[in-house]
Amino acid sequence: MKKLYFISNLQSGKNAIRAKLASVIDIFTASGYEVTIRTTQARMDACAAAEYAALSGQYQMIVCSGGDGTLNEVVQGLMYSGVRVPVGYIPCGSTNDFGRSLFFPTDIEKAAQWLMNGHPYHCDIGSFNDRRFLYVAAFGAFTSSVYETPQNVKNVIGHMAYILHGMIHVGNIRPLHMKIECDDLTLEDDYIYGMVSNTASVAGMLKLKNFRLDDGEFEVLLIRMPNNIIDLQRIIVQLLNIDEDIDPNYVQYFRASHVRFISNEEIPWTLDGEYGDATCDAEVSVVRRAVTFCVGEDAPYNSAEDLQAVFQHDVAELEQTKED
Repeated sequence: MKKLYFISNLQSGKNAIRAKLASVIDIFTASGYEVTIRTTQARMDACAAAEYAALSGQYQMIVCSGGDGTLNEVVQGLMYSGVRVPVGYIPCGSTNDFGRSLFFPTDIEKAAQWLMNGHPYHCDIGSFNDRRFLYVAAFGAFTSSVYETPQNVKNVIGHMAYILHGMIHVGNIRPLHMKIECDDLTLEDDYIYGMVSNTASVAGMLKLKNFRLDDGEFEVLLIRMPNNIIDLQRIIVQLLNIDEDIDPNYVQYFRASHVRFISNEEIPWTLDGEYGDATCDAEVSVVRRAVTFCVGEDAPYNSAEDLQAVFQHDVAELEQTKED
């Protein structure tokens, strides 16, 4: 019998997974899996659990339920293990940015069944100095909102909690002088916000266009210090509305596989919605197709071209394994 390791954060979001736990396990069992379940007890518990499951060699799939932070920990655990095991995700957090990017259903039982009927999709992840992140590394204005907002508040009002927290601290926005090196491009200016991302949205609000999760490039967004509050408001409206043209005087947007951020002071960063590190020298790069996710048949990543690329990637990995 196939084996599945299920890591569940019961505190995530509005605790919705608690009432659906038995149904989810039944769906996995009906699909031919023997299920082992581990509920997280503390920060980084999901990381340790995923690393254990991968290294044990017993499990054909690892599934986690929770928010983006829980999924981040699972991916970190897999990377530490050095073992590739397909990952399933049941989004139960406040915003579920990465779940949106892979079109995971928001209904818990539908998401579980969706995984069981799915296929593999190889996804890029990010490297931030000596750490890994799944979909976004960011600095500057409002980034602290994602990890300073109390969990009980996020449980009640969802991603609106981040907006309210950011509004409270809007008066604390200050410019951060950064030198940014990227391929043949070098930038130096005062910025209030910057991010390197591989996602459809950030904090459930900022929507990005024309992205792919497996192309070896991340999207880089930089916002210069505006002259006044009116300009700041206009920038925010443009970023929240994907149909608006972004003002090039204040916003820079490009793609890259490697970016270095250098400053004269230690600047705090967030990684996938959690506090990452404070550093004056951050190197961010893409780890190409490092994690295999299980996505449903109705995900937009199953065109003939995509499936052929996945097939060729799998064949190459198999041949390399045989040679090793």
